[in-house]
Amino acid sequence: MSRARVQGTTPLWIPGETPRAALRGGARADVCVIGAGAAGLCAAYALASAGLGVVVLDEREPGAGESGRTTAHLSCALDKGWVEIERLHGAENARLAAQSHAVAIKRIAKIAELEEISCGFEELDGLSFTEDGRGEGLEAELAAARRAGLPVEFLERAPLDAFDTGPCLRYPRQGQLDPARWLEGLAKAVVRRGGRIFSGTRAVAVRGGERAEVETEGGARVRASSIIVATNSPFNDLIAVHHQQQARRTYAIALEMPETGAPKALLWDDSDPYHYVRSHRPPEGPPLLIVGGEDHPTGRADDGLARWARLEDWTRARFLTAGAARARWSGQIVEPADGLAFIGRNPLDHPNVYIATGHSGNGITYGMIAGLLLSDLITGRPNEWAYVYEPGRVTPEAAPAYAEDAVAAALQYSGWALPSEGPAPCGLSSVCRHLGGRVRWNSAERSWDCPVHGARYDARGRALNGPAPADLEKLA
Repeated sequence: MSRARVQGTTPLWIPGETPRAALRGGARADVCVIGAGAAGLCAAYALASAGLGVVVLDEREPGAGESGRTTAHLSCALDKGWVEIERLHGAENARLAAQSHAVAIKRIAKIAELEEISCGFEELDGLSFTEDGRGEGLEAELAAARRAGLPVEFLERAPLDAFDTGPCLRYPRQGQLDPARWLEGLAKAVVRRGGRIFSGTRAVAVRGGERAEVETEGGARVRASSIIVATNSPFNDLIAVHHQQQARRTYAIALEMPETGAPKALLWDDSDPYHYVRSHRPPEGPPLLIVGGEDHPTGRADDGLARWARLEDWTRARFLTAGAARARWSGQIVEPADGLAFIGRNPLDHPNVYIATGHSGNGITYGMIAGLLLSDLITGRPNEWAYVYEPGRVTPEAAPAYAEDAVAAALQYSGWALPSEGPAPCGLSSVCRHLGGRVRWNSAERSWDCPVHGARYDARGRALNGPAPADLEKLA
């Protein structure tokens, strides 16, 4: 079958249509949450459920940012793998990390049922296999996962009709859902519990301390006792966490698939970059096969068409009944050098300013973990996950990874000594507003991306996500 042409990079998921007004004037709250994605809405829900007054601010509608570009694998298998997580953090912290993801999956299922959120949540197995089919390394990963408390099982091959994976690991009680419907339902639940959500409201400054407040682009301000910055990559932080993580673009496609060919499991392999697979049954139309991968550091490649093509070739070589392509898109993930997210008090800031970042490929489960943990920190309840995800932690064993990322980031400044491709169009500077990197054009998403720490701007120079604190400057 010839490769189908799919125009644009709109994600498969359809955002909610509930209109929400922008903040005018000002507001007061116990907690102001910046970002209406997975982490922000989960935190708002937990806090509102605890009886706190919550205000959520976002420039777009809930789930319209990077959380709406996920493929929504709900998994206890982390990108680094449990062998590496245990080496970097120790057996006890690995156990707590595994526990937190398992709890998150259960809590998502419980909230979806309690709040009657029709998001297609489905519990199913996760299957991890090696790209070469030989299974090398799986026994060590199996042992580490079991030491972390996960009931993982070794199989001679995945129970698939489509292709023979060779040996694999089975992670039971994983999950999947429609992230747009999940986040829209969660937003409505926040409002039912007394929270206020404002769209079209862009936060531009955060000030912690006794008179903590959030300033918005339109001049409105929110006074709050605590502030959570849940914008995928914090815009209120210059370097404290950004030097410990790397922003990456990841690509996804959705192909029509006969009911009998759609896998009833989550799949992922160990290739570099790895592939991840799930099925989706939309309310209307045929089942879909969603395949992602082909990651690269943000701003350091502009070959999205080739990456989508490789994803499609990989898929069609294994799923012979795959049909027409329905969608293709990319998203931004943030990979921490030591393999675990940063959730808690913002380093070098006032103690009432919190962040959630570094969620790598587990954004939906990490969103729930962030909601539960940040709610406990703010309300003063003990939480044994706090140390594991402490943003100010130092992981000596990850020093080589930190150094590698730092060198790679520093090399992005070398272009200043060479002739550049010129400034961004429309009379805009090409200098990133975070730490002065030179942005580069992303023709797939039609955006300007910074290769230093992953800040992104639209074609007109407007900041799309952190760590950019402002739009590209206009040239005189």
